[in-house]
Amino acid sequence: MAKKPKSGALTKDADRLATALIRVELLKACGIRREEIENKPLIGIVNSWNDLLPGHLHLRELARSVRDGVLAAGGVPLEFNTIAPCDGYSNGLPGMRYVLPMREIIADAVESMVSAHGFDGLVFLSGCDKIVPAQLMAAARLDLPSIFVTGGPMLPFNAFAPKGTPPILSMVSCPGPGACSGMGTAVSMQCLVEAMGMSLPGSAATHAVHSEKFLMGQKSGMRVVEMVEEELSCRKILTEGALRNGLVTTAAAGCSTNVVIHLLALAEELGLKLSIDDFDNVGREVPHILGVYPSGPYFLLDVYRAGGIPVMLKKVVKFLKIDALTVTGRTIGEEVEPFSCTDDDVIRDLENPYHPDGGIAILRGSLAPDGAVVKTGSIPESMLKFTGPAHVYESEAAAIEGGTKGEFGVGEVIIIRNEGPVGGPGMPELLTVTELLFQLEIADKSALITDGRFSGFSRGPCVGHVSPEAFVGGPLSLIEDGDIITIDIPNRDISFNVSEEILKKRAEKRKPEKRSLTGALSKYAALVSQAYRGCVTKVEDGK
Repeated sequence: MAKKPKSGALTKDADRLATALIRVELLKACGIRREEIENKPLIGIVNSWNDLLPGHLHLRELARSVRDGVLAAGGVPLEFNTIAPCDGYSNGLPGMRYVLPMREIIADAVESMVSAHGFDGLVFLSGCDKIVPAQLMAAARLDLPSIFVTGGPMLPFNAFAPKGTPPILSMVSCPGPGACSGMGTAVSMQCLVEAMGMSLPGSAATHAVHSEKFLMGQKSGMRVVEMVEEELSCRKILTEGALRNGLVTTAAAGCSTNVVIHLLALAEELGLKLSIDDFDNVGREVPHILGVYPSGPYFLLDVYRAGGIPVMLKKVVKFLKIDALTVTGRTIGEEVEPFSCTDDDVIRDLENPYHPDGGIAILRGSLAPDGAVVKTGSIPESMLKFTGPAHVYESEAAAIEGGTKGEFGVGEVIIIRNEGPVGGPGMPELLTVTELLFQLEIADKSALITDGRFSGFSRGPCVGHVSPEAFVGGPLSLIEDGDIITIDIPNRDISFNVSEEILKKRAEKRKPEKRSLTGALSKYAALVSQAYRGCVTKVEDGK
């Protein structure tokens, strides 16, 4: 390496100061010579491996490939781990309230670990829903040369079940390591990492078990050492142009609604302007062309065979900021140019989209003055406009109990409140309820509105992220059974027909729930912002 790495300062005054000598001796105890510390870049490998969840199961082996690349390029690899939750594991359980807060915990932990130990560059390994955005947030704070090696999806699996087996059993078989193979939040975020230039081209659709994934790990390890030499730091890549390309990808790929809060949070870390209305504006401009479940018939293996995310980006190139830089040192426009499509139904042309609008719409109205989010690509056309009486539940648990007892009615708008970032607390996903609607065969006859979140695999007219949330006094807290609710997705409206006079009387009677929170959730509830601001935890000025 031509330049002395910044981490070389760790050994400064080691011949005179005991504390500096201790640093040298501690690293020597890990098998690192003083000459290496002084002359080679220290590369942190930020792993999220565990053997609890398939999305992270293979990351220990993938990290070995990264280490090989770092060593081959003349760097010193130093690996540490982060926690890694799974929404699918926690859905319907009390533990789901901890999953979104763990995004903040992971970001804080990575920032703290890296800042305390003097790395020159970073390689991030992540796979599932909250880990990818958490690591992006940490990378933005640290602004070091950084590259992502996303874990990739698992292979799809078709279960052949005996006649009479409940349909849901044919959907849940997981054949091995990797993230869920449809356009859930995990794969959505991996696609965004690639589109925003933070991983090597082709990463998102390269499957967890593919040898190419491990070659990408090695190449990424080599590349980050070069990035240190080039001083190509994170914020030179994560620019306004990169965020624009993330928005375009969200629309074109039909990404999960969770992408909205994650990109808003990333923009907050970068100090860049981004609002939920930007998702809607880009969604009206960019059509949905990637036919991945639940907004299409295909899986990520089909996308990989069709040419991967670079092909999709090439097809929407006129909407991209093509001069946005990537980790390769080249622009996104240069990176996608060589790719060609091998299946124009998996990745359609702009003239033949799956849907003319992008996959996400932002609704506003008397029910959600600060906005609500809906995934349009998985909604039947007959349900794009829907009016019905409210059926109110005060929690997800109450709704699950009511639904299993047969309380859900055809033509109703099911309201589940007090599940927002503060009220949950933790803004849990309500996948259990959305799948219950399908089991009851009323998902195309009833709607669901909540201040909580939905899984990327949720289907039907499910409106989430209602802001302001019920717990802080939003209009959702004032709805009563029988109020007529209107959802009008083409006109981006979500309203209810109750007079201001009646609402004022209801507000006067409203008594917020008293609760006793402890530990992580108490801190989160005290600091978290509303969904339209990304659910970030931040101490306001003067506090």
